[in-house]
Amino acid sequence: MAAAEEKPVSVLFVCLGNICRSPMAEAVFAHIVRENGLSPRFARIDSAGTSSMHVGDSPDTRSAATCRTHGVPVSHRGRQVSARDFRDFDYILCMDDSNLSNLKRIQPAGSKAVVRLFGEYDAQGERIIEDPYYGGIDGFEHNFQQVSRASYGLLAALGFV
Repeated sequence: MAAAEEKPVSVLFVCLGNICRSPMAEAVFAHIVRENGLSPRFARIDSAGTSSMHVGDSPDTRSAATCRTHGVPVSHRGRQVSARDFRDFDYILCMDDSNLSNLKRIQPAGSKAVVRLFGEYDAQGERIIEDPYYGGIDGFEHNFQQVSRASYGLLAALGFV
C-alpha cells in the first residue's frame, strides 16, 4: 500500500450499474476523507459501473436516501468503466466477484491499477457487498454500514489513519 507521504491516491468504486453500491461507496468514502481532513491525500474519488445500462442516471433513490439519512451528500451521474480508468486510478475497488471478474477481463495489460474487492478492507470480513436493488431499504442500510467499515479499512491500509 501507499505510504501516507506519497503522491495523492485516486480511487474508483465499481458495481454493475453505478446506481446503488458504487455511488454510495464513493459518497461515503469521500465524506469520511473530508471529515478526517484527508482530502489533500486524494487526487480523485469516483465511481462507475461495469454495465452501460445506467449511464447518465442519478443514483437509486434508496441509495441516496440512505446516505442522506447519515448526513452523507450524494452527487453522481452513472458512467461505465473505461480502459482509461485502469491508467487514471491507483485503486479500482468493486463490490462482488462478478464485478471483479468483469474488471479483470477488461483490464489492459500493464495497467497500474490495483483491482480488488472493496469488502476486503472490511474489518468484519464481509468481502461481498451484495446488490440491494431488488430488495428493501434494509439492504441499502446494510450496504452503508459495509462501505463505511471498508472505507476506514482502506484508509488504514493506505496508512492515512
